Amino acid sequence: MLKIEDPSCFWVTMKGCGPYIVDEIEYKNLNAEMNQFYDKSCENVDEVKPVTLEKGQICVVFSEELKCWCRAVIKSIMYCAGHYQTECFLVDYAKYTIVKTKDVRVAMKAFMQIPYRAKKCRLHCTKPVTLRVNFCEDTAKIVPAQRWDNAATQYFQSLLKATTQIKAKLCAVEDNTFDVILYVTIKDEKVCINDDLVSKNFARFVETEEDTGSPAKDQENQTSLNVESFPVKIIDPTLAFRPVLFEEKVPMNLETGRNHVFQKQSNRQYELTREKFLGPTFTESYCWPPVARGCDVVAISHQGNDPFLYIPPVLTFLQSGSCYKALPNRNGPLALILCPGWKKAQLVFELLKTYGRCSRQLHPMLIILGQNKEEAKRVKIQGCDVIVTTPYSFLRLYEHNCLLFCRLCHLVFDEIEVLFSEATEQVFTILDCYKKTIITEEWEYLPHQIIAVGTHWNKHTARLIKEFMNDPYVVITAMEEASIYGNVHQVVQHCVSSQRTAILLKMLDFTPNHLQKVLVFTDSVDEVEMALKSNSIFALKIHKEKEFNFTYVLEHWTKSYASGNHVVLVLTDDCMQFLGITDASCVIHFSFPSSPRIFGQRLYNMSDNFHNESSVDQEHTKARSVVLLTENNICHALGILRYLKRAKAEIPLELHDFTARVLEAEEEKKFARPLCTYLKAFGICKNRTVCPDRHQINLQIDMLQNMPDKITQTSGCVTILPLHIVNATNYFGRIVDKQQDRYTTLAEEINEYFKETSNKIPIKKAEKLALYGLCEETLFHRVQVVETPPKEENLFFNVKIKYIDEGRTRQVQSSQLLHLPARFQHLPPQAVEFIVCRVKPIDNEIEWNPKVTHYIHHKIKGKPHEAKIVLALGNTLWIDPMVRVTRLSDLKMYVNEYSVRSEILSTGLGTDNPEHVTQLQKTKYDQKAPRTTGILF
Repeated sequence: MLKIEDPSCFWVTMKGCGPYIVDEIEYKNLNAEMNQFYDKSCENVDEVKPVTLEKGQICVVFSEELKCWCRAVIKSIMYCAGHYQTECFLVDYAKYTIVKTKDVRVAMKAFMQIPYRAKKCRLHCTKPVTLRVNFCEDTAKIVPAQRWDNAATQYFQSLLKATTQIKAKLCAVEDNTFDVILYVTIKDEKVCINDDLVSKNFARFVETEEDTGSPAKDQENQTSLNVESFPVKIIDPTLAFRPVLFEEKVPMNLETGRNHVFQKQSNRQYELTREKFLGPTFTESYCWPPVARGCDVVAISHQGNDPFLYIPPVLTFLQSGSCYKALPNRNGPLALILCPGWKKAQLVFELLKTYGRCSRQLHPMLIILGQNKEEAKRVKIQGCDVIVTTPYSFLRLYEHNCLLFCRLCHLVFDEIEVLFSEATEQVFTILDCYKKTIITEEWEYLPHQIIAVGTHWNKHTARLIKEFMNDPYVVITAMEEASIYGNVHQVVQHCVSSQRTAILLKMLDFTPNHLQKVLVFTDSVDEVEMALKSNSIFALKIHKEKEFNFTYVLEHWTKSYASGNHVVLVLTDDCMQFLGITDASCVIHFSFPSSPRIFGQRLYNMSDNFHNESSVDQEHTKARSVVLLTENNICHALGILRYLKRAKAEIPLELHDFTARVLEAEEEKKFARPLCTYLKAFGICKNRTVCPDRHQINLQIDMLQNMPDKITQTSGCVTILPLHIVNATNYFGRIVDKQQDRYTTLAEEINEYFKETSNKIPIKKAEKLALYGLCEETLFHRVQVVETPPKEENLFFNVKIKYIDEGRTRQVQSSQLLHLPARFQHLPPQAVEFIVCRVKPIDNEIEWNPKVTHYIHHKIKGKPHEAKIVLALGNTLWIDPMVRVTRLSDLKMYVNEYSVRSEILSTGLGTDNPEHVTQLQKTKYDQKAPRTTGILF
């Protein structure tokens, strides 16, 4: 596998026999001959230099990456930094390269006799699908799509990365593209990728009417082809940041360089060069232009956590090398991207590498530092133009490198609301340092830009705009967030359904000082109209049951009224987009909005009266939103409360009490769910209101399982053997009985039993929760089927199994499972979950950095440790300490080699968590379940 774009476009080299396959030795001979010929031609360049160049022309170029001459096809011609360049596709290596036009050579006929080594392929009869969401009808369905979803492409890439062998069945050839059925082997399992994508709803099968001219009809092409496995380089079909690309087929006279070339203006935005990119999204279309011009930008959107909001335009700006010539000639980044955690930073860094195939190399760096100062001292940023990191890591680096701001032009905040929530002090420290740098005279004509993107408006964002930005573009496409920015006065009236009409009439029974235009949104227009008529309140109405008369309604809505009057319009949600109202002063949600988007669309009707803090004028009418919250909307109470807090609205006391009861009821619904992973690992769950798991102790579930009796009778000191490392503090393994280890005896008996070939009896059908035997390398294990596919029609039938004596899970073919005699099933599952206490990730992270997990994995896996149990629930033991004890045979004594908690702290990526066990012990017990003794130590 050479290169992957998506399941409909990837390049491979092929082995086997057939009309399209050439032995690899021939390519090596061709490469040697080309290198010898073109190296000698350097003395007489004009003889092998083409007179004209055009898109699609076959040529030969020298690849700096491969250090050899390569056959290539010209994809585009561009003008950059005073000379012309060509983007070429290397047809034998499936790589893109950029060379100056003067370095292009004529492709000699003798070197074009054998087919291209890189074969373009696509999955046979496998087409993309996507999830189409209809917000009006509140439905979602899978429909055919024109391009592959990112999730499908990433899954396809992950399969090919994990494979140890790839086989392809050639089905057809069309336009030099091979239609294939791919089979991959992953951990000794054979999987058909075409079937797998369809079964997981990433794709659909499309039957071909007739494969005319298909080589698959010939017997010689029915054989499977072995695809050579190379390191995979994944690209994206967009090159949104190439400088001045030519998509037209433009011949160019290389000798004169005159008007044969269509020169594009230097201020023209980058153009998209890959067919499958359909263009920027709604939010991106507003964000990209100001970002690409170097302006300060704040973008709040439902897609505000997508780095693509800023990556393409920032990379485009960074290509303008002339903008940075006046900067000090020192080492330091031009752009700094701050992310809320190591995982998001890693994602952004990978995107920069994927999309950063630019004419000027930026050498991005991902910097995640722990609390070890020596680690920060070792970081070298020489030649790096872009740093991706977190606020905490950057400040640790800044302590040892005070020149980080000397060349910094672009400061990007990814998920700004999360950064302000988790690292407020650190973010403003960085902003202060940046501001002190750019206010000097030498920065007056240098680019300096701050970009902040996120999903929610935050109170600190207003300070960011006011104190640190210069005339910023504020792009808010989430209207409920725009209303917070615009200081809409939010009011919540908690009432029963029968009181809604009375409260509505009370709100309309006043004489305003200014003209008031009120919209009443309801699902029942007649109910509201009757109530208003009975109180002599005139109101316009429009709804779906009645023929829409938009002209009449808009005439009355838009005509001039004297101060002190109010105009009332009663309507349903489906009328909003046709009316296009933006000057309402009050919106009353008589019927609760069906979704946050509908809520935002209702608020947008007051957008003319949005006024942020920097432009508040007492003469402006203050927009007001009134929500009637009844017993029918209790599921939305938590969301409303969070929204009101962010909007700095006055929250009724009864709403707090109401929300507390809702939260308690929601927890009761989750009482059969597993105990929250974060609660177990750290003693607290930050996202409790949206977490799907349980946060209370359920003694019916959390009774001790499969624990030796003596554990509940002793002080809890045991020997443990960690076998499966989930993360730095979470492991699965066994408790070792030093006096009588029944599992060791059982394991020996099982392996002895399966040594006899006659005893290896494959099962006929895999049943869920049943126990079977499984061979892994040379050892046999007891496994339990925990998940089976809904349909078992595929040729390769996979099931999810759990190693009941180790705790890990994996996918295997059902044919690999062996019948396990009953005598081997009597011993209960030995796998126990262990959690090391009183330590957590640094920097308010909720997941362990892979560095520390990898370190602990190699240090403890498969080695016995001594541990003291401080808490036991269900099949989980909390241990503190966990120590590796070594026997010194010469001195006949034991010593503590290391403590796992201390080892984690020594990496600098962990910190003390003293309240861990205390918080767990404070966890509320289920009052309905009887309390028992013996589960707490």
